[in-house]
Formats: sequence, structure tokens, C-alpha cells
Amino acid sequence: MRKTISIVIPVFNEEENLREFYTRLTKVMSEVSYDYDIIFVDDGSRDASSAILYDLSQNDEHVQAYLLSRNFGHQMALTCGLDHAEGDAVITMDGDLQHPPELIPELLGLWEAGYEIVQTVRKDTADASKFKKITSSTYYKLINKMSKVHITPGGSDFRLMDRVAIEALRLYNERARFIRGLVNNLGFKLTTLEFVAPPRFAGQSKYNLHKMLHFALDGITAFSNVPLRWAFYVGLSFGFGSMLVLGHVLFIKLFTEEAVSGWATIAASVLFLGGIQLVGIGILGEYIGRIFEEVKQRPLYLIGRHLKKR
Repeated sequence: MRKTISIVIPVFNEEENLREFYTRLTKVMSEVSYDYDIIFVDDGSRDASSAILYDLSQNDEHVQAYLLSRNFGHQMALTCGLDHAEGDAVITMDGDLQHPPELIPELLGLWEAGYEIVQTVRKDTADASKFKKITSSTYYKLINKMSKVHITPGGSDFRLMDRVAIEALRLYNERARFIRGLVNNLGFKLTTLEFVAPPRFAGQSKYNLHKMLHFALDGITAFSNVPLRWAFYVGLSFGFGSMLVLGHVLFIKLFTEEAVSGWATIAASVLFLGGIQLVGIGILGEYIGRIFEEVKQRPLYLIGRHLKKR
């Protein structure tokens, strides 16, 4: 009996890429000795993506699509696909062709060699700006210094996971999802596969600066409480420093004839310390906000329609 591979693709406004992606993916899968199913998850697209997915699903029994009721975000769309994937192994990838389908045979080869997670790592991205490369490298260095779980630098959401790893991942129900971190947290036998990400086939990346910052913050707060400790240590340091300054002022006042001057300095110090306090409160608020989201226990996503060949 042949093994089955499930391929999960989150989609958001990818009408220009979907047909080319489907053509290349099915060509690759037709050349390997596995059964397969393709699971598209439309994350509330506003273009013709859902219509294209309907057409693909009605003309190919390998294809099914879940249309989410609204935009829940890339990580939630990925979660939806993983929740409904039933293959012996599951491959997740984006549909903009920056995750080349032609790499799939190599992923399968490493899986057959005994690895339960095969994580791809971007050596380079053809159309990435220098700013994005520098910030990405800095971010992974920072999060790995703060986190107890090692996050693969340059790791992408293009990976293969064995069924046992998928079942383990489904036990994680947190809302602020950073799947790259969750996968590394599982502890199964993992290897990496480097690749150079080609330019997008068409269109532009849906990850703007705001989304990237939000994604980065989710990763830090999900896997580290170091920012809270930093806020505590900074507050402790400035508190100790203020005690020294107060002692100096009292000494001058009580044991010398000099006037205690420097109101401008005092005002500047108060403003600076106030800024530090607000930063600390902001960090604390971010973690409290995460707790607030978790305790509400709302669904991670809602499915509007399920498309498959009748």
C-alpha cells in the first residue's frame, strides 16, 4: 500500500500564482511513487483566488480547499490545513512559488531516511531587500538568545512533518501561534534542507512591515519571558541609581553650604525614568494581552466552505 502525502498551502490573494503553482506541484507529485492530496486554505482572499480554487477542486479529485470565513492570518490558515491533513506525512508551503515544488522529492528522501521533521532553510531570497535580510538575521540571533527553544535561523514554513509530529503539534492550541517555534519545540528527529528562494512568480508579498513586526513579537512572547526580566533589571538598576543620587543630594544639603542645583537635570531624569517605566508597563501589557486572548478560548479559525470534487 502506497503512502499518502498531504500538501497544505495557505492562500491570500494569490490569483496570479495559483494555476502556475498547481501545474508545477502536480507535475512533481505525478513523478513520485506516493498517493497525495492537496489542501488549499483560503484566508479570506478578496480577489479571484476562491473561484480558482473552486475550479481546481472540481476538476481534480486530489484537490480540496477550505475557505475561511474571514482573514485569520497566515499561521491560522496553516493550522487549519494541518488540522485537516490526513497523510502519512504533511508538507506545508506557500503558494507564491518562493517555495519551489521541485524540492519535494528531496524532502521525501530525507523523510524516508528516518527524519520526522524536514525543515527547509533559506540560504538567500532572490528578491529580498538588504534591510529585510539584516533584520531577519538579527531577529533570529535575538530570539535564540532569549528563548529556551532553538529557532532555526532562516527557517521557513516550507517543511515536511511525519504523522507522529503532526499529531503532537495538534495538541498545541495557543492563539499567538509561531509555528516555526512550535515545530522546534516538539523534539522529534529533525534535519534541515537549504535552498535559495526564487522571486515571487507574480504579485507582491502580503507580509508588510506591520505584519512582520507582529509576527516577530508573537515569536518572542510565545517562547521567552526574558523581556519581563529585562524590564525588572532595568527598573532595579535605575532604582538603585536614584538612591545614590538622593544620598548625594542629602549629603550636600546637610553637610555643606552649597545650594542643590540642577533642576533641568532633574526634569530630564524624571522624563527619562518615566519613559523607562512606560516601556516596562508596555512589555507587561503585551504579556497580559496574550493571557487575555488565551483565556477567551475562541476558535482559532472558522471555515466558511469546504470545496472538493463531488
